[in-house]
Amino acid sequence: MYPSFQSSMHSNQDNNPATLFDPQTGVELHRHPDLWFDDGSVICRAEFILFRIHISQLCRHSSFFRDMFSIGDHSHSVLGSSIHSKGGPNDFENCPLIELHDKAEDVGNLFAALYDGPHFGNNDQDDFRVVSGVLRLATKYLVDHLREKAIAHLNIAWPSTLKGWDAREDLARAYEIETGTSGARLYPSPLAVINLAREVDVLTLLPSAFFDLSRYTYSQIFDPCVQDPLYYPSNHISQSPSPSPTSPPPSICLSLSDTQRLSLGKEASQYAITSLIQSMSNSQSIRNCGLQSQSAFSLTHPLTHSYTSSLSGSMHQSGHYHHHRSSSSAICISAAACRKDFSELVDLATKHYLFDRERGYSDPLYMADEIGGLKSEASECKACARSLETWAMRERERVWRLIPTWFRLGSDTGFASPERTSSPPVPVVE
Repeated sequence: MYPSFQSSMHSNQDNNPATLFDPQTGVELHRHPDLWFDDGSVICRAEFILFRIHISQLCRHSSFFRDMFSIGDHSHSVLGSSIHSKGGPNDFENCPLIELHDKAEDVGNLFAALYDGPHFGNNDQDDFRVVSGVLRLATKYLVDHLREKAIAHLNIAWPSTLKGWDAREDLARAYEIETGTSGARLYPSPLAVINLAREVDVLTLLPSAFFDLSRYTYSQIFDPCVQDPLYYPSNHISQSPSPSPTSPPPSICLSLSDTQRLSLGKEASQYAITSLIQSMSNSQSIRNCGLQSQSAFSLTHPLTHSYTSSLSGSMHQSGHYHHHRSSSSAICISAAACRKDFSELVDLATKHYLFDRERGYSDPLYMADEIGGLKSEASECKACARSLETWAMRERERVWRLIPTWFRLGSDTGFASPERTSSPPVPVVE
């Protein structure tokens, strides 16, 4: 994470050899406290901040700047007519000037990464502001290695694998325990991530961002109040120098097409929950017959687009299967008790679903994980408990693979395509 240059600028401002200003507007300009080198060969201006850096450093990392400096003579693009000084001599008379129409904070973070290497943080909201700015400018100015590193860093919080998603959710739960606030506040708004992914063409970020967003109600997404997880203070998403602490945060909007994708994906996610409960209910008679459990979801719901899958449940997210059982038997030792257990599980899952649906929440990955562990702790039939765990794990994998399909994101998102697979074997009831 790079330090805020505004605070550093105030501490070093008294050391400036001369006050600089724009002769056309009279606006005072400031040398960047860390990225003003006395031997620099070019000055870049972004907003009211000046960076004196080295042409060789720009050309080394950016094919954009390399091509720009290789064409024409830039010795006439001097600062005398663009920047004046008062109270001291000019110390940059022979430096060409480049005006960058970018945020000064983003330019500073980009140049710092070029000189010192990228030092990203923990993917929280402040880190996202830095990384997203670096990614935008690395894309714009063709700094390929920085773009790749920024994308890899964002993929930690917005992964394309279920294992990565579970690790992300572990961090969110740890943050919630540590701070007493919603784990969702650890990460930036998925709305901002979706818009960034569109802007810089990083489609791998979209499925997990859309799925994360779909877990909230429409009012939380589009009209959040202060208590909502998706309510972000102004200073997290606005570069205004002095945002009012009482003013609502500026809205982050999706495009019309992405709003449609969100609506379709939320519908599919909610249907996945009911299909999981239905599959559990049907599994009782299937177990009695000693047959393999089959999901009804892909055979009945049009949103799968002919993909075969069995899906999962609701609520939040947990996503870990650490309860490995030692029993290797696939034989149910208490058929009547297990039938009763599964009937109770269906009732419990239905109550959870109805409660979450009433509030507008849905998270099939979390509910499938919870269901998979419900029979493990107290059941005497280890075979059925292990079978339920295995079934839930596979359901979660299928749900994860279907997310791009739910949100109509195509095949260029880095997710594995949904495959036609059979359900796991179930214990034989004797």
